[in-house]
Amino acid sequence: MGSAVRIVSKVRLDPRFPLSKRELETLSDILLESLGLEGRTFSLTLVDDREIALVNAEFLGCTGPTNILSFPDAGEEGVEMVVADEDGSSLGELVLSVDTLARETQLYGQQPLEHLARLLAHGLLHLAGFDHSDEMFDLTDGAVDRVLLEYGEMDSGE
Repeated sequence: MGSAVRIVSKVRLDPRFPLSKRELETLSDILLESLGLEGRTFSLTLVDDREIALVNAEFLGCTGPTNILSFPDAGEEGVEMVVADEDGSSLGELVLSVDTLARETQLYGQQPLEHLARLLAHGLLHLAGFDHSDEMFDLTDGAVDRVLLEYGEMDSGE
């Protein structure tokens, strides 16, 4: 079985970026499972602030960079023109600014893994059709807790 995430990197990763592509795949699998989205796939495009600002302006009419953008798979062309899986398992595409991720980890005083997990969980829930609500925030918190637990167990060799 292949990975649930297709990762496209359009930037050289900042050394503060917490995970390799392989680790991002593992993180994505944990998040999909914890959010009840097993069997679904998505594309993750890693960009810098300049690129995400361009995408933000073109697709959302907003000025400046942001941390993550979600483009649900609705049979339309996305930023990377993601083609829906034949079986309909594709959730869509996330575009993540690694520059903003690094900056926000400092601003919010979070570990990079924790903030990355939060952004990806939030984006995945948008792909799955959730809008900002207490339920969405609770699901995000639960998914982040699960990631931190799983990575803590991996680090301790359990």
